Amino acid sequence: MIAIRPATPEDAASIAAIYAPHVLTGTASFEIEPPDARAMRTRMAANDGLYPWMVATTGDPDGGVIGYAYAGKFRDRPAYRYVCETSIYLTDASSGSGVGRLLYEALIDTLRAQGFVHAIGAITLPNDRSIRLHEATGFRRAGVYREVGFKHGQWIDVGFWQCELNAPAVPPVEPKKFSDIGVVRA
Repeated sequence: MIAIRPATPEDAASIAAIYAPHVLTGTASFEIEPPDARAMRTRMAANDGLYPWMVATTGDPDGGVIGYAYAGKFRDRPAYRYVCETSIYLTDASSGSGVGRLLYEALIDTLRAQGFVHAIGAITLPNDRSIRLHEATGFRRAGVYREVGFKHGQWIDVGFWQCELNAPAVPPVEPKKFSDIGVVRA
C-alpha cells in the first residue's frame, strides 16, 4: 500500500538519491550536478511553509521513499504569487506503477485546498510519460519554448502544461501555507 505524506528533513537523502539519476543521465532536469541531502534540506526549508513537498512511501514500517513531488514559485515577482510550478520524480522501480498519479493528485488537491489559482508543469520534450501524467491530473498544454536547454550534447525543448486549480477571484485570495493545510486527498 502506498502512503503519501509531507516530506521531512529526514527524507532529504532519499529525495536526493531519487533525483540524482535524472540529473546525471536524463534530461528531465537541467541541473548538471546532483544536489546532496544537505542541499535538498535547504530547498525544502526555503519554501517558508508555503509550498508543499511530499513523498510517496511503500507504506511498510520501513516506509522507503519511492517518489516525491513539490511545488514552488512560478516566478519571483509578487503578481505571480497565486500560481505555482510543480515537479515530480520517482524511482525507476516505481515509474509506470501508478505511484506518480497518486502522488501528483495529492499535490494538486493540496494546492487547490491552499487556494492557488494555477499550477504550471514544465516538461522537457519529448517525454510522453510525463505528458500523460500531467494531462491525467488536469493539466493542459500551454506552450513550448524551443531549444532552451543544452544537455548531454543536445538542445532540448521545454513544454509548459497548466492546470486551473481555483477560479481566479478579484481581488485574489492569498494562498494558505502548506504547513497549515497538510496533504489533502480528494
